Amino acid sequence: MVSNEYALKTNDLNVFYGEKHAVKQLSIDFPSHSVTALIGPSGCGKSTYLRSLNRMNDLIEGAKVTGEIWFDGENVNHSAAHVRLLRKRIGMVFQKPNPFYKSIYENIAYGPRFHGVTNRKELNEIVESSLRKAALWDEVKDRLHHSALALSGGQQQRLCIARTLSLNPEILLLDEPASALDPISTSKIEELIQQLKANYTIIIVTHNMQQAARISDQTAFFLMGELIELNDTNQIFTKPTRKETEDYITGRFG
Repeated sequence: MVSNEYALKTNDLNVFYGEKHAVKQLSIDFPSHSVTALIGPSGCGKSTYLRSLNRMNDLIEGAKVTGEIWFDGENVNHSAAHVRLLRKRIGMVFQKPNPFYKSIYENIAYGPRFHGVTNRKELNEIVESSLRKAALWDEVKDRLHHSALALSGGQQQRLCIARTLSLNPEILLLDEPASALDPISTSKIEELIQQLKANYTIIIVTHNMQQAARISDQTAFFLMGELIELNDTNQIFTKPTRKETEDYITGRFG
């Protein structure tokens, strides 16, 4: 069960895709109001694990998840869990910006409307608040009814973060959110993550070890579906306890 100190925990979490055992008995505690980075080579299970945390793997045919995911005093990895509400409270932003083919305003208002908000004044407030939290309001406030597709890649990704924030989540799952962006946009996303952790618990998959070192409080190193090492980020990058971790962060493989 999760204490106030931890926003989320997994115990012996396994993910199978058919016969493939993609994630193996992962037990990780995620401190509240912190950034946890998941690192490791391609195909090591980082994104698969991340998608498990708000039951996104349910959408993949042949996927099976066993073990416990403790959130707000409940193991949400069971058939009776309210998955739609779970995904509202544990929001997700993907690697490639995926704005809806709608206006900037409608991208943000869509989720709250879906969950029952119909008052125009309230929707306006949610749109402005979400865009401000995503550090995008000043750039788009004069073109809210223009297509979101006209925004730059970095702006689109911040819009997707704002869209997730519009549902007032408690946890943000970020799956390589800056990997498709230029260095300036990447820097803005990293600054935004540092600001957001005051109010949210953030779990980020990143292939960029320098990024993990810059923005995270703790880091988990994955290899072949297993958790090799979990520790304070500074410890991981300066004095790892496992040889596999040291070999990876020094570039010997990966």
